[in-house]
Amino acid sequence: MSEILDKAKHWLTATFDSETQKEVQDLLNSNPKDLEDSFYKDMEFGTGGMRGTMGAGTNRINKYTLGRATQGLSNYIIENVTKDQKSVVIAYDCRHNSKKFAKIVADVLSANQIKVYVFENLRPTPELSFAVRHLNCDAGIVLTASHNPPEYNGYKVYWADGGQIVPPHDNGIINKVNELDFSEINFNANEDLIEEIGKNVDDAFIEASVKNGSLAENIDRKNLKIVFTSLHGTSIVSIPDALAKAGYTDVHIVEEQKTPDGDFPTVKSPNPEEPEALQMATNLANKIGADIVIGTDPDCDRLGVAVRDLDGNMKLMNGNQTMVVMTEFLLKKWKQEGKINGKQFIGSTIVSTELVNNVAANYGVDTKIGLTGFKWIAKMVRDFPELDFIGGGEESFGYMVGDFVRDKDAVTATLLACEVAAYAKQNGSSFYKELLKIYTKNAFYKEHLISITKKGMDGAAKIQKMMSDMRVNPLKNIDGEKVKTLSDYQESVEYNLISGENKNIDLPKSNVLIYQTENGTRVAARPSGTEPKIKFYFSVNTSLESIENARKTEAELDAKIQRIIKEMNLN
Repeated sequence: MSEILDKAKHWLTATFDSETQKEVQDLLNSNPKDLEDSFYKDMEFGTGGMRGTMGAGTNRINKYTLGRATQGLSNYIIENVTKDQKSVVIAYDCRHNSKKFAKIVADVLSANQIKVYVFENLRPTPELSFAVRHLNCDAGIVLTASHNPPEYNGYKVYWADGGQIVPPHDNGIINKVNELDFSEINFNANEDLIEEIGKNVDDAFIEASVKNGSLAENIDRKNLKIVFTSLHGTSIVSIPDALAKAGYTDVHIVEEQKTPDGDFPTVKSPNPEEPEALQMATNLANKIGADIVIGTDPDCDRLGVAVRDLDGNMKLMNGNQTMVVMTEFLLKKWKQEGKINGKQFIGSTIVSTELVNNVAANYGVDTKIGLTGFKWIAKMVRDFPELDFIGGGEESFGYMVGDFVRDKDAVTATLLACEVAAYAKQNGSSFYKELLKIYTKNAFYKEHLISITKKGMDGAAKIQKMMSDMRVNPLKNIDGEKVKTLSDYQESVEYNLISGENKNIDLPKSNVLIYQTENGTRVAARPSGTEPKIKFYFSVNTSLESIENARKTEAELDAKIQRIIKEMNLN
């Protein structure tokens, strides 16, 4: 505790402004628990940036932790970019303090003689990724905490290719940040180097989005009834315009959730993965007889899609299901246009459904698998310039269409989901029936995710112990099926628990464990890099003889997942 007190008292010195000093003094006087959490560690500038609770302290998002990160980034750019006029573009979302934080970040960059483009108001994260390349910038920054609770904010860094930072730049920037003292931050803005941007970039982004998210000319878009909710986030500035430009006229916006608001007053969590977040939208859909519901998270990189099931009820697709259907349709389009020649690929991740690999293989297209996180899919685009990237996604409701954006993109993915729904409708089918057709052709894959939250210092230790136990004492059986392999991405080894053979995993190290049984059941465990959570991913599959058997088959797979959760004592 004495170390924490020393760190806190340092924040009472002249390096820090009076407002910050007062906040720290209040913590010292009357809130020892919050004081401990605010200072027990430094806010880690991880491989993509930072995310955390706002407030004073080394373990909080504030002027000084953001300033230090930006000073480190500035130093790295100055050392590694040879252009005379280096430049960075900044976007921000609807969260509290995001606009203020964006100005602080712009001040530090400009103080280091770096040209800064700042969006005039909130914008989606995919537009920031697009803007990096569109404006020929050396890096990009977005102030967002994605779908985290209201007290959070964050900071994500992109490199010149428009993708989030990956090796070697991530570690290079981290090292620069870590060697800085707070007193070395230059906050003295050069206003001549700060330029506001807006409509010109918006127009170019939406035009590219419509071009990439359209399947065919002859789709009856006017006949698709859409309900859209921005969940108080940034997508309201882009998605309605993109839908209109693409030709969708029957679009109904959830008015109560339309206004950007960092409190997210109508939802417990602004996370489209959770059915509750889309309740207002599905209620409206039922009222007006809509075909499809689209909801996006606050920074508009992820989307939730709800569609009519076989009984006509609104059903929230999981990220894997949406990804599979959209990938199938993109591949179908590329095949119809005669563009598949063995030089294309689909991108996915180690914890996403294996069904997408099968779907791509049916078209003679390779699937490249990366670590969790879209930056690895963006890296694939850069690493294989001789290949065309068709599309790619991950289980956490993210999808990227083409390579004009280098991050998950809920604007273009919204258009694509609506294209699939409109095309299916005019051909006597539906989005959901198209998914079931894929299941009958391949296998019915059902996935499930649970997140276990462990907050604070104790929480981090508990999560670490859970991962350690699963490494040291691996599961031998899962729901009566013999475990065949344990893939340990931290050790870069796939252990065959039956034959005793080991294989190297040719991916960067990551704290992920994946069990796979002889029957294809998978269980993955991964601590979150941005939240005090450990995530467990379950995937089970079986054959589906006919669409009519879908309800029964899904119920059986759901029951199987629940048995596994109970068996692992995770409920």
